[in-house]
Amino acid sequence: MGKTLTIAPVTRIEGHAKIVIQLNDEGNVEDTKVHVVELRGFEKFCIGRPVEELPRIVTSICGVCPWHHHLASAKANDAVFGVEPHPVGVKLRELAHSIAQCEDKILHFYFLAGADFIMGPGADYKERNIFGVLNKLPDVGKKVALTRFLGTQMLNIVSGKKIHPVTAVPGGYSKSLTEAEKQKLLPMAQEMLEFAKFTIGYAKENIFPNYIDAIKTLGVIKTGFLGTIREDGALNLYDGKLRLMKPDGSYEDFAYDQYTDYISEHVEPWTYLKFPYAKKWGEGFDMNLDAPKGIYRTNTLARINVCDKMATPLAQAELEIFRNEFGRPAQHTLLYHWARLIELVYAAERVIELLNDPDITSKETRVAVTPRAARGVGCVEAPRGTLIHDYETDEKGMIKSVNLIVGTTHNNAPINMSVKQAATTLIQNGNYDQGILNQVEMMIRAHDPCLSCATHNLDGAIATNLEIRDADGNVVASMKN
Repeated sequence: MGKTLTIAPVTRIEGHAKIVIQLNDEGNVEDTKVHVVELRGFEKFCIGRPVEELPRIVTSICGVCPWHHHLASAKANDAVFGVEPHPVGVKLRELAHSIAQCEDKILHFYFLAGADFIMGPGADYKERNIFGVLNKLPDVGKKVALTRFLGTQMLNIVSGKKIHPVTAVPGGYSKSLTEAEKQKLLPMAQEMLEFAKFTIGYAKENIFPNYIDAIKTLGVIKTGFLGTIREDGALNLYDGKLRLMKPDGSYEDFAYDQYTDYISEHVEPWTYLKFPYAKKWGEGFDMNLDAPKGIYRTNTLARINVCDKMATPLAQAELEIFRNEFGRPAQHTLLYHWARLIELVYAAERVIELLNDPDITSKETRVAVTPRAARGVGCVEAPRGTLIHDYETDEKGMIKSVNLIVGTTHNNAPINMSVKQAATTLIQNGNYDQGILNQVEMMIRAHDPCLSCATHNLDGAIATNLEIRDADGNVVASMKN
């Protein structure tokens, strides 16, 4: 008889999910599914509100990445109002965005994913967490805690709030940066950069070499990629144009508001996440591991693949090392972690560049806006991938419709595919243990999903699957709607 394995909850991610692995009679993997078991409703309850309120509302989608929703929403507002935001306001937005990127990447690498590599994927789960990392590497743990605190203090200086920001407004930024604040930030930014350099150096010497076989075999799938680049092809996390790359490395570039010409969204009944796919390729949607159709990935690995170069010197040197080892595009799922550290270096360098910009302390930071009936699309690269906010308003500037596609939503199909590939590779003839199941979970953690951000109301109904179990865990009754 076949057997069903359930990993619930998936640990060390933002949000709630479970993995269901179906084994056949021989104990080999027949199918897997990643079920997302939570629901937000921001696309619905934003309707009817003034569009300028949305940059303040959408920060509550997620407490981990509020800055990225805040800024994507502000950019969508710019487009709705038909204005070019003030250049200094743009620089202050990108400064906050880059600081938030640094803080978030440190959080993921050390707190969420790091225990798998530092403690080992087969370590007891009681030790395979941030507390185990702190016990094993106390000096590094202190640096991690201090640098994350440093990031929050920097955001407080730039915006007046550490989380749930309100400073990005239609037409620019509502708070200027004083010279005294800039001088306070510069040594903090340098300390952040030094920690970024330490982290990628430590990982390349002590972590990645120990897992090179796993990197090259587990969760490896062949997909396309999506990310943001500047006009010269360099990576940019705040602004630019989108590049959609096919698995063979060929690509097309397009503006944010053209995304519906390139991307469509598929729905399955067993998850609250939608499945975006590249409709421009004309293949349709299929998650078949042997012949996937329309599947692309976002997040750090995708951005490192689609860009021609990095815009800062230390990050460019790291990109060259990465590409010499793995080529372009690199398809290995566990390389998300390496790519994440390259971006950490880039974001830290970018903070220093922006602080040294002579305009950054200008008191002029925004332009006036006037309500109108319009559609506006805003996009930034969130830590979890390309984040799209698409708004439509009436003539009074009230929201008529909202569509959000977040980085994790883009990665929904690749996450399911990576989990299936890893489970199929690792579970043979019914043999598995805690370490093997954790390696399956690692495929999800590599993508650093934020499931709170990614969930949607599907077709106007909330799907439920209620199970009643006895004391031994057996399902005695169930109900679906």
